[in-house]
Amino acid sequence: MSEKKAVHVMIRGRVQGVCFRMETRKAAIQVNVRGWVKNRPDGAVEGVFEGTPENVEALINWCRRGPRMASVSDVVVRDLDYTGEYEDFSIRYE
Repeated sequence: MSEKKAVHVMIRGRVQGVCFRMETRKAAIQVNVRGWVKNRPDGAVEGVFEGTPENVEALINWCRRGPRMASVSDVVVRDLDYTGEYEDFSIRYE
């Protein structure tokens, strides 16, 4: 089995109201990453990404830029244990 990686990400800056979640989902599908993304009450965007190390890193790098109208000031990445629990990449509305 190929190596897999999981991370928790916290993205700060002007990241809400700029289609960040929708565009992150599109980017995740393009690089074959599973997991989720959601808005937080504090204005940040949070997510969990699972996939190959290369694909997860590609999505993290995309998040450092974000969609055209975003202005990302910080991306905090924390490694997680890979679980394989996600079947796709979803937007959460919690």
